[in-house]
Amino acid sequence: MTNDVMNRNFDFFDPTNFFNEVGNLGHDMFNGDGSMKTDVVEHDKDYVVTAEMPGFKKDDIHVDYRDDTLRISGKSEVNQSTKDDDGRILRQERSSQNVARSFYLPSIDLKAVQAMYDAGVLTLTLPKQTEVAGDHKISID
Repeated sequence: MTNDVMNRNFDFFDPTNFFNEVGNLGHDMFNGDGSMKTDVVEHDKDYVVTAEMPGFKKDDIHVDYRDDTLRISGKSEVNQSTKDDDGRILRQERSSQNVARSFYLPSIDLKAVQAMYDAGVLTLTLPKQTEVAGDHKISID
């Protein structure tokens, strides 16, 4: 009998994790995950960064690169209202989401970077610099 209780899959209502789940319930149900799912893949000649940003408009996404760090941020605002025939508001909802991620990706060829946003997915291809500065002799006066 004891093993039956221990082996049950409680999923959402796990009594051993009750307070953690209840504490996150409101945040997860009403605000969504709140994070930007991102993959960073390094190849020999480039990095490919793929970030899931559903619900964002292209103009609301900001990408920059400085100090060997790629920064991606976005802000999304949704305003919905439903009125009846007399103009009375029956429902009005607003939501806003800000996301930001940073990744250390050294030696990027900024002139060859490509960015595409399609179906809620941002894809960045960041070629590595092909010319690596060699040793440079410094003369001492």
